[in-house]
Amino acid sequence: MSKPQLFMLHFAGGNSDSFNFMHSYLGEFKLETIELPGRGASSDEILIKDFSTAANYIYTQIKKRLTSKNFLIYGHSMGASLAFKVTRMLEEDSITPLCLIVSGNAGPKIKENKKRYLLEDKEFITEVTKLGGLPLEFLESQELLDYFIPILKADFEISEENNLGSESIIKTPIYAIMGDVEKHVEDITNWSKYTTSFFNYEILTGNHFFIFNHTERLCSVIKECYKKNVAKKALDLLTEKMQ
Repeated sequence: MSKPQLFMLHFAGGNSDSFNFMHSYLGEFKLETIELPGRGASSDEILIKDFSTAANYIYTQIKKRLTSKNFLIYGHSMGASLAFKVTRMLEEDSITPLCLIVSGNAGPKIKENKKRYLLEDKEFITEVTKLGGLPLEFLESQELLDYFIPILKADFEISEENNLGSESIIKTPIYAIMGDVEKHVEDITNWSKYTTSFFNYEILTGNHFFIFNHTERLCSVIKECYKKNVAKKALDLLTEKMQ
């Protein structure tokens, strides 16, 4: 029997290694980190800067890699917005994840009216640093900055120009997690408007990159979401057969 799959969508500036810190806690899943072009193993490819194009790319990758009837999608920050969009696209193909887990994101229509990707490099890095998550060695190396700034700006353009609206409602359950000092954490229940199914949320201590300090809890949430929703799916199928 094949393992359930967990598709993981990285944050702005991330890559296929962004969730390595979680791997040892998630051995029961086949982990699939979807990496946008222009970084990591795909560094020779052209960066995507458009939200819909990025969503289509991820959708294609998931369809190509999908081997299990039981799978979940998890995304952090930019990855959460893309995960939501892609879940809607999959549902339109009659492919429904067991659950969508989102972190570092308060959902559609809740965002700052900023276009940080248009800033000059120095101002841009100052803004990105406020979110946390940038190691000191990154900030002290011009070589690393020269490599990562175009990636970060492309991803911020994807995130800040996303076109998610109230028309985007899914039937997949949603579990949302945010850090208690993140901007818009008070709006976390906004996600409940965008699913016709189960919704739950949790607030943990920390800033936008709280996930690095709560690895065990984050992975526990993913496992709990799997167990609850795979059981519900089995019950729904049994009920359907009996009717």
